[in-house]
Amino acid sequence: PKTDIVFLKVHKSASSTVMNILFRFGETHNLTFAFPQGGGFQLYYPHHFLAKFVQGFSPLSPRRFNILCHHMRFLQPEVQKVVPSSAVYFSILRNPVQLMESSFVYYKGASAFSRVRSLEEFLSQPWRYYDPASGDRHYARNLMTFDFGFNPDGDASPERVQLMLKAIEASFDLLLISEYFDESMVLLKETLCWDLDSVVSFPLNIRDSSTKSPLPDSVVEKLKAWNRLDWEIYTHFNRTFWARIERHIGRERLRREVA
Repeated sequence: PKTDIVFLKVHKSASSTVMNILFRFGETHNLTFAFPQGGGFQLYYPHHFLAKFVQGFSPLSPRRFNILCHHMRFLQPEVQKVVPSSAVYFSILRNPVQLMESSFVYYKGASAFSRVRSLEEFLSQPWRYYDPASGDRHYARNLMTFDFGFNPDGDASPERVQLMLKAIEASFDLLLISEYFDESMVLLKETLCWDLDSVVSFPLNIRDSSTKSPLPDSVVEKLKAWNRLDWEIYTHFNRTFWARIERHIGRERLRREVA
């Protein structure tokens, strides 16, 4: 089984559940974790990740950690200083429509959301409430783009989008989809050469369904346009996810394993 792992924990995407799977596996196999300096839950997020944020890291020592999985804003050259070069990099994505609904409820105190009563109100004139210079802007726009290390207010031209997708593909071995969590776990165990028991999970931090509302189509369209970069990331890697399942597992075996 593969034991050197970087998991980019994207906010509000079933990532706490994945992190717990990694903790359980790491403890069972006596692996080392790159914990945040000072004992917090995040690696100085929302700053770009730096190796010095990891407890016990020293530029003078060749020490590497097996697993890096706490919240961070991805910056690969720095990540490479704390994990072995053979590490498998993966992350999990979520449909930006549900992601933003979830963000709005969870980060209601964020500056962009604090003055509006509803997501609809925010999306009716986002620039009235959203300030690109505020330190918590990422919770209100292109949160996945931000977590992957890119500018959430960046240009969404086809050329820029292609560069971003290529950069993510170059850094990450696998991108999972939280809407297909069970299928994602089957693909993860294949990639890491783990057994199925290692990826069995209990969902954490799942919002009670009573607070979820089906948004009107017009609002959904505004939301996709506002989170255009996230939408591009999600649709692209949703396609590659299924292509990968076809290639490595096949629908028939997938059905059996998910059952």
